[in-house]
Amino acid sequence: MDKYLISIVGPTGIGKTNISLKLASYFNSEIISADSRQFYKEIPIGTAAPTSLELKLAKHHFVHHKSINDHYSVGEFEKEANAQINQCHLLNPIVIMVGGSGLYVDAVVKGLDEFPEINPEIRSQLNNELTTYGIEKLQEELKKLDPLTYENISLKNPHRVIRALEICKGTNRPYSSFLKKKKTKRNFNTISIGLKAERSLIYNRINCRVDQMIKNGLLEEAKSVFEHRTLNALNTVGYKELFNYFKGEYTLEFAISEIKKNSRRFAKRQLTWFQKDKNTQWFEYNTDPKSIINYLNSQLNKTS
Repeated sequence: MDKYLISIVGPTGIGKTNISLKLASYFNSEIISADSRQFYKEIPIGTAAPTSLELKLAKHHFVHHKSINDHYSVGEFEKEANAQINQCHLLNPIVIMVGGSGLYVDAVVKGLDEFPEINPEIRSQLNNELTTYGIEKLQEELKKLDPLTYENISLKNPHRVIRALEICKGTNRPYSSFLKKKKTKRNFNTISIGLKAERSLIYNRINCRVDQMIKNGLLEEAKSVFEHRTLNALNTVGYKELFNYFKGEYTLEFAISEIKKNSRRFAKRQLTWFQKDKNTQWFEYNTDPKSIINYLNSQLNKTS
């Protein structure tokens, strides 16, 4: 039998973990996490990482394997994840991958884009601009130099904005012009499925999930990492807002409302990213897992 990677995508809070466990059980396979926030062991609540019980139901890779103090790039993940998939395939022709981080999913399935070396002084200058003028100035620069990238990246993530700008400035070409047009060949076939729901239902699920995170101890978890708040691993929804509360800039009620709002915006960006892949077969979030398994078996039989 050929080797397969079943990739499960969709917005935050849609139920990807649940269906991944169902599929892992059915195919007796292991799970690769492609959620860049769940890598870090110190922040399980705010990243909605699989629980200890869920982790026991199937063998997981790339969950809580790093510290927030570790530097871990998407390039490193691409190499390590593909090596792990190859290792898993020695025992089982089917491996499950689940995650909401589109760039990390694409890195495994399609490979990363190749960019030229850039003079490090450009990044240093951009970091100085960030410190002096704030992220808004860099956002405006990116909008002028590369409108396409401006529309498609997380503009609140200074690392992403600076990376795009340094390519623009160092090559006199838009960052988007370097994006891969051709997939990297892998030694496995990918079957991609997505979970979806009406936008209002997704948003309601997110709101309820944030409330549950607060009940589960998100406030205490954020306090425990507050002193490390400048780390890139913590520049993420759920922590930034609570850090502002700890600094006295937000009330707790407003911080929670901001977490919900920013989580909803994140879900919208996830959908935009994942819906670009025309090979993904979409299912309603509450589809009977048997129907999804039947679809996957039909695909496996078709290509084997």
